Order: sequence, then C-alpha cells, then structure tokens
Amino acid sequence: MSDMAQRGPRRVNVSLDAERATKVAQLAERTHLNEGSLARSLLSQALDDAGADPRDVAALLDRIPGAFERAQLGLKQARAGRTIRSSRSDGSRASGRS
Repeated sequence: MSDMAQRGPRRVNVSLDAERATKVAQLAERTHLNEGSLARSLLSQALDDAGADPRDVAALLDRIPGAFERAQLGLKQARAGRTIRSSRSDGSRASGRS
C-alpha cells in the first residue's frame, strides 16, 4: 500500500461543468443518494478502472473536454502567483498566495 493510501481519507474539491453537475443531481435524486456521496463513488470507480498504468490515466484525461487548456491556464495562473492558500490537516499552510 502506498504512503498516500496509508494516510487515510483526504478532502478533494472537484468542480463540474453544468451538464455533468445536472447529471449527478438527477442520478442522486433517482437513487435517493446525496450528490456528494454519489460523485465520490463515481470518481472512485473511474480511478479504480483507470488502473496504475500512466497510459490509462493519460487516456482518461484526454477524454475530458478542455482539460489540457484548463491545466495550462492553471499553470499560467500559478506562475503569476495567483494561487489559493489552504490549511492542511497537520495545521501547516500550503504554499501560495491568496
């Protein structure tokens, strides 16, 4: 088991486009589940299905419309110092500016 898996659960915030957010909301309503719980389950399954092979992960990312462009924008913003500072579970602060 990897060091990251041994640390326990971590919170990750994910933003969905309007179309996918609507799909999650509709599925959650039909299945009588909380949207966040359903989204966590779907993401976990997708990650499990992707496997550990980097080619699988790259193929998965390539299927996300606009992912490369958003990643490039994030890099540009980070290099310009426009990042979000967050608290860590150990009380330390993540690097970056608010």
